[in-house]
Amino acid sequence: MTDRQTSVAHLRLEAQRLGFSHGKRGAVATQDEHAHRLGHGPAKSSAFNALSAGRRTTKGEDERENMGCNLKDLAVSERVRLPDLAGKRVGIDAFLTAFQFLTTMRDRSPEGDGMPLRAPDGRYVAHLMGFLQRTCALLEHRIIPVYVFDGDSPALKANELAARRERRQESEEQYAAARAAGDHRLAQKLAARIMHYSPEMVQETKDMLDLLGVPWVDAAAEGEAQAAVMAQRGHLDVVATQDWDALLYGSPILVRNLMADGTKRYGRTIYAERINLDAMREELDLTQEQLVDLGIMIGTDFHPGIRGVGPKTGLKLLHKHGTLEGVCEAKGVDVPDNIAEVRAIFHDHPSTPTEPDQLVLKPVDVAGLKQYLQVERAFSQRRMDEAFEKLENGGRLGGGQTSLFSF
Repeated sequence: MTDRQTSVAHLRLEAQRLGFSHGKRGAVATQDEHAHRLGHGPAKSSAFNALSAGRRTTKGEDERENMGCNLKDLAVSERVRLPDLAGKRVGIDAFLTAFQFLTTMRDRSPEGDGMPLRAPDGRYVAHLMGFLQRTCALLEHRIIPVYVFDGDSPALKANELAARRERRQESEEQYAAARAAGDHRLAQKLAARIMHYSPEMVQETKDMLDLLGVPWVDAAAEGEAQAAVMAQRGHLDVVATQDWDALLYGSPILVRNLMADGTKRYGRTIYAERINLDAMREELDLTQEQLVDLGIMIGTDFHPGIRGVGPKTGLKLLHKHGTLEGVCEAKGVDVPDNIAEVRAIFHDHPSTPTEPDQLVLKPVDVAGLKQYLQVERAFSQRRMDEAFEKLENGGRLGGGQTSLFSF
């Protein structure tokens, strides 16, 4: 066996250890994506379907399905459709949304590097493609999206962030080795683990949202927590995120899988689901304080949890012993030294002040969007036309604004 063959074989074993396999590749990219991966100009093609962004998945994406404390097995949910949210202010976790775009809209050509799609000048544009189409789909249904961007992480999250950096560094080393060995398929799978929503990408997203007339907010700390606080204030009607921690932060209404509704994942149809916090607590017979204790026992970004305690076991223990301290005493384990700090993160999370009159839609800058996306970043005419058609259907191009770039 040659050195190169040995290297590739080793990499594949490592990939299996990390949870990857050489299975069937994702769906064929559109011509527009093909143009962006090769650095070509815009092509006439079907635009990216904002309601199908989650079709092509990776393990990294699956991990985000249960972000934060895993309350999936205990959640009391009901299906929700986009038209049901018409007229509602929906706070959207911008960072988790961005990572979905970055991990799905990638260069998967035969010798592609697996990284997000780029413009001809080399700049990444996958995040802008995704946000454009997803936002326009929301606006078409007359939903008012309010994107919430993460701020500085709380100090209590330092250990979790360090662990993530270590996993990312390991994946970067594996990715570089796969590329050097010429194993493009393995590199493309590993690439999903090293995505980074950079400050430049964040600013580009905000600039595009400004051109779309869509409000956004910088969180004081965690984005889903900021949205939950805004919902408690009555400034948002719904919080849309995959992160279950939004319920621990007190979001009255959580919607998961908002834009994956009706799509297929591993042969299973995904539906958007709505969780009413009060109804869930009543069903579980828990106070909000007990729900937070349950989350801490299961494990969150701020505490690893109590060994051997999962959602259902934790619920039974809380019903019997009342508090986390009571459970720890019954199990013969120490109460976390920083339990007061961890609880405070959920009960009194820092937040940026907002006012309802800030969270309104403004006029769409059609000319500005054309310059920003089509001229500067080579978005196809078809992609732009379909986005503007959605805006027109949602009544966002009224008042004499020119639609579909008929300049």
